[in-house]
Amino acid sequence: MMAQYLGIKADHPDILLFYRMGDFYELFFDDAKKASNLLNISLTARGKSGGEPIPMAGVPYHAAENYLAKLVKMGESVAICEQVGDPATSKGPVDRKVVRIVTPGTVTDEALLDDRQDAVLAAVTAHKNMFGIAYIDLASARFHVIDCAGEEAFLGALERIKVAELLYCEDFEYVHLLEKFKGKRRRPIWEFDQQTALSKLNAQFSTLNLDGFGIDADMLAIGSAGCVLQYVQETQRTQLIHITQITHDNHSSILYMDAATQRNLELTRNLSGGTENTVLSVIDKTSTSMGSRLLQRYLHQPIRDKAEIEKRHTIISAIQSSDYQQLQSLLKEIGDIERILARVALRSARPRDFARLSHGLNQLPELLAQLTQLNVDDKTSKVVSYYLDAISHYPELAELLNRAIIENPPVVLRDGGVIAPGYSEELDELRDLAQGASAFLDALEVRERERTGISTLKVNYNKVHGFYIEVSRANSALVPPDYVRRQTLKNNERYIIEELKEHEDKVLTSQSRALALEKRLYEALFDSIMPSLNQLMLSASAIAKLDVMSNFAERAINLDLRAPQLVEDNLIEYAGGRHPVVEHVMSAPFIANPLYVSDSTQMLMITGPNMGGKSTYMRQTALIVLLTYIGSFIPAESAKIGPIDRIFTRIGAADDLASGRSTFMVEMTETANILNNATSNSLVLMDEIGRGTSTYDGLSLAWACAQYLADNIRCYTLFATHYFELTILDQQYPHIQNVHLSAIEHNDDIKFMHQVQRGAASKSYGLQVAKLAGVPKAVLGVAKQKLRELEDNAHQTANSLASAAPSASSIATLNTPHASVDSRNATKHYDKYQQMDIALDAPHWLEQKLKAVDLDELSPREAQALMYEWRKQLNSAER
Repeated sequence: MMAQYLGIKADHPDILLFYRMGDFYELFFDDAKKASNLLNISLTARGKSGGEPIPMAGVPYHAAENYLAKLVKMGESVAICEQVGDPATSKGPVDRKVVRIVTPGTVTDEALLDDRQDAVLAAVTAHKNMFGIAYIDLASARFHVIDCAGEEAFLGALERIKVAELLYCEDFEYVHLLEKFKGKRRRPIWEFDQQTALSKLNAQFSTLNLDGFGIDADMLAIGSAGCVLQYVQETQRTQLIHITQITHDNHSSILYMDAATQRNLELTRNLSGGTENTVLSVIDKTSTSMGSRLLQRYLHQPIRDKAEIEKRHTIISAIQSSDYQQLQSLLKEIGDIERILARVALRSARPRDFARLSHGLNQLPELLAQLTQLNVDDKTSKVVSYYLDAISHYPELAELLNRAIIENPPVVLRDGGVIAPGYSEELDELRDLAQGASAFLDALEVRERERTGISTLKVNYNKVHGFYIEVSRANSALVPPDYVRRQTLKNNERYIIEELKEHEDKVLTSQSRALALEKRLYEALFDSIMPSLNQLMLSASAIAKLDVMSNFAERAINLDLRAPQLVEDNLIEYAGGRHPVVEHVMSAPFIANPLYVSDSTQMLMITGPNMGGKSTYMRQTALIVLLTYIGSFIPAESAKIGPIDRIFTRIGAADDLASGRSTFMVEMTETANILNNATSNSLVLMDEIGRGTSTYDGLSLAWACAQYLADNIRCYTLFATHYFELTILDQQYPHIQNVHLSAIEHNDDIKFMHQVQRGAASKSYGLQVAKLAGVPKAVLGVAKQKLRELEDNAHQTANSLASAAPSASSIATLNTPHASVDSRNATKHYDKYQQMDIALDAPHWLEQKLKAVDLDELSPREAQALMYEWRKQLNSAER
């Protein structure tokens, strides 16, 4: 047996092998040790190898799905090895073979999947900083290829795809980029061969070339696609008839977001890795799991097709004005037919899959009738027609499944009882025999009572002993000679006669014949569905999309979302904008704010206290744009959104210890990515640039970045900062505007107003926020004293920074060669900044001046001259 095990294990060296022995799946050697740790199961030993005990661990076969689900979530793969031989005829160990391989990226079993998460398999290859990615979702038949340039684009694509399992070529030079991904598999170079891949793909799609899919045969990702297809065929061991096309993901058709932006906006995962308080958690009230999965894909891959977005707005508005609750109830009844159809295509669908598919198909006529009622005008009618045509209905197939499958079938077919009575006359007859033909037994019992004179004689059956005639011990003397004793009990004797034995043989034979026939009828159901499979998959896709649209309609009503207006002008404008997640979790009313950026006002320099709402204001802008581009309504009173090609964010601070990068290095890497890749149609959020290093370095970098964005890129930028020196940039650049989040201070306490107002903030209120956080009074006292000392030196500091601001070395660090400014202009701007500071806080400024003067040493004339000088400075500041 161990020789057999080792032979099978040699074909699957890198994955766990579940080896069937009786009622258990056993694991041996290193597999046993690994499974013991991962699953917290007992590690034992059995037999010896090389004089050492063989480690062994096992799981019961009837509970194997639970253990497989745990392993899949951990990124592990498992080969399932079953007994395929007949124990009665086998000499030595019963023949066994691997019947399926369960991997995180190819799993389709309902019990092993998260119903609201895609299970995506991807393969990657690279050449000279170009990356080729191919990915497939077996459950929805999506097969895509992407070529991208640069590490940031590569990681952004993987973040968007949400990979469950990742294959990479054994000569892949960028393995360090894959550290955080689970389920990594190293694959041989030949699986990525371009010509082999093209042959495999054309064979799969029955095509001569890939031109019909709009795919260039020279794409680097073609090799990755060949690897993906090879791997899926190996693991599924069946034809992939539902994989009928391949799509090229083109960045020009989507609103691009890099990996950092997708994380920072907390679309489907929060910054801690959970699902609470994310955009998805607020806007996902879909009725089906396939709708929820599609919504997540929308969030990570917004489209830039204005016509398609407007079609979505049209159907949302139509659903809003209808009985959307009835529509959602129907969608719930249809369920997740997308994954059911995938299992049908792979011939792995279970009885309850067929029952649910049957129930789902029964809802389609009523769903179509509900959609027909939405035809309120020509514009809506055209959109509704798409759904009516794509969803369609399948009366013959629905009727077949209704007749074929019982209402509540067992989980598996193994013991039969799945095919409904009346579907097959032959099966019904065999079942009657298998169930003992009660009429025959009743007649036999009556006859034998008359023949023997034993009125209490009974003819019965059980699974252990088969058929028997039971006679009480007191009547045993009346038993005829042809009765053969089968079993002796305490008070009864059980017998068999030749006629009953013949009937038993017929019944037992009919059981096996009935089960074999039922399995054939079950397999025939797959064949009956296959001709309609591709159309059914299209219908499932349209139903999932309709689910998302009805979800958007419901969310628009219950979250007070409004339809944005897509315009050709270069602007982002909204009134009464809100952050959907923050508003959702707040108990107090959310303070809505407006925003306007355009060619004339391209950058908002945002100042204000910590906790004042700067980051919320910036993020809500990104989310309003994002929700617009997925076709949803938005949390704003009104909005006009122009063409946007990318969203970038530089928000938050965290070390990347695994890659050996400090907080500041992470900050600068993300900043460099923005400066190198943003365009004039990009939306850029920059939050507290430069805070990870010294004050002077940080201010210089922040200055240079803001200047580069304003001078060279001229994109829509929200630039939040505590460096008040940056607020003078509006004097140099007319398209930069200062705004601030307001707060009110009273007796060292602060109240945040969360209102966006024109102009720069007067101070940061850092000490007041520290007080709210519970910093000890003694520490706050020292901080106040130190703050006064620093403010006394403000003028000297400003002059120093003015001369340092255009530092060539700082600017070169971020590849911003045009960010330098004339040092005399910089000094002039810092003088203006100091004058503004005097005007904003004249009493404090005078207080500092008076404290610095020794009045006893001043003559009357000197005092008068000093007063004139102070008045001159104040008058100058006010102008």
